[in-house]
Amino acid sequence: MQKNLLTNFSACTSVLVGKAASADGSTFIGRNEDSKAAWPKHFVKHAHNSAVTEFISKDTGLALTLPQESAAYTATPEWTDKFGLFEEDGINEYGVAMSATESAYANAQVLGYDPLVAGGIAEEAMVTVVLPYVHSAREGVQRLGDLISQSGTSETNGILFSDQEEVWYLESGSGHHWVAQRIPDDSYAVVSNQLSIQVVDFADTANFMSSPAIQAFASQHHLWRTGTPFNFREIFGTQSQSDLIYNTPRVWYGQRLLNPSSKQKPMSFALPFVRQAERPITVEMLSQILSSHFQGTKYDPVGQGKPKNKHKFRPISLAKTQESHILQLRPNLPTAIGGLHWLAMSVAAESCYVPFYAGISETPADYKVGGATYDPQSNYWAYKLLGVLVDSHYHQFNEQLAAVQNEVHANLLHQLEEADQKAVTLTGTALTDYLTKTSAQRGAYARQEFEALTATLITQATDRSPLNFNTDANL
Repeated sequence: MQKNLLTNFSACTSVLVGKAASADGSTFIGRNEDSKAAWPKHFVKHAHNSAVTEFISKDTGLALTLPQESAAYTATPEWTDKFGLFEEDGINEYGVAMSATESAYANAQVLGYDPLVAGGIAEEAMVTVVLPYVHSAREGVQRLGDLISQSGTSETNGILFSDQEEVWYLESGSGHHWVAQRIPDDSYAVVSNQLSIQVVDFADTANFMSSPAIQAFASQHHLWRTGTPFNFREIFGTQSQSDLIYNTPRVWYGQRLLNPSSKQKPMSFALPFVRQAERPITVEMLSQILSSHFQGTKYDPVGQGKPKNKHKFRPISLAKTQESHILQLRPNLPTAIGGLHWLAMSVAAESCYVPFYAGISETPADYKVGGATYDPQSNYWAYKLLGVLVDSHYHQFNEQLAAVQNEVHANLLHQLEEADQKAVTLTGTALTDYLTKTSAQRGAYARQEFEALTATLITQATDRSPLNFNTDANL
């Protein structure tokens, strides 16, 4: 996520998985939305709309006339629209998923020749002006790419798209130039705040897309020599010491979990963008990546390593995560049932992923409330409160948290399987009502179990005060 007026720049981590790389033929895109330690998100469902809409960004001032008809879609906007919408992630009624954005950096030379555009499109608007108007992941790439080329962009970003067949990653590298790559069906990618796409094959239009004049731009300004491989990461990106501390270790750890036999170093610019996993990928494996903090290594900030190692790298899951999502599009099912918006409010390491059907008509009330200060009615704040308690006595409370996370996830999977069996027998309004009801029940169940843990930890914490003292039994 990019910086706005009140958020400290922190940025995100993303994962993308092709359909043949997953255990059940699903496509996946997922991301941690990182900004501030206390900055709530809401979860909403927009209805299908046929009104002509004029969009004006509160972030950059960009004005757009949108198509007359917009699809229904899920989204996770900010708790306030004062600085813009920041809808971030969702699945539309046509079976397209989108997550925006993975903040990145372009090098000074590129930006000198094609500067960022202050009034261009930015993260704040991308989901809102793209997702409701596209019928495929490829169409989503083209729509956003055209907006960047025509209106310019004020940020360097990576954007994730998927449908049941294809997964795409688009990167903007300057004010008007961008490339996009289809993730091969048998592969995955982990991305962390760097321009990541490597060699672009412009002749392979099935797997690569780009701004129209990007080759001419790079050649004209002596950024690339015609006839040599066009490595977008090397031409447009950065290779700084901060990348080795902030970015590459997260890619290394994600690839370490999916390719455990591969020997790589966390401080390396040679980590590949696309990999083939050593075993089929599941939603549990992706949640493990997005909720990780270098467990099992000397770099874990809550581990047993030396202080200089424990705080050497920026972890994947951290206190500044507002929400974490995994957007799953399952095969051979209608979008309403096959699309799952897995959503973990607050810090993924201390929360849980709840699966909401894409075909819901509305989201639960507690997902639509919560402001800048603690609110017991808010779903976001319920999980944030638990995280604060766990953080205060991490080594005493973490095992209890992990036990509840595992139990809740197992029960959510069971509830989802039962709901699937019923859902495929329904159509029309009956199906929509059922998907909405069962999704809300899963959200309520997860919150209930985590609030029970919160009550237990509060009780236990009362005896862990620094003012405590073992009193003589005779007094």
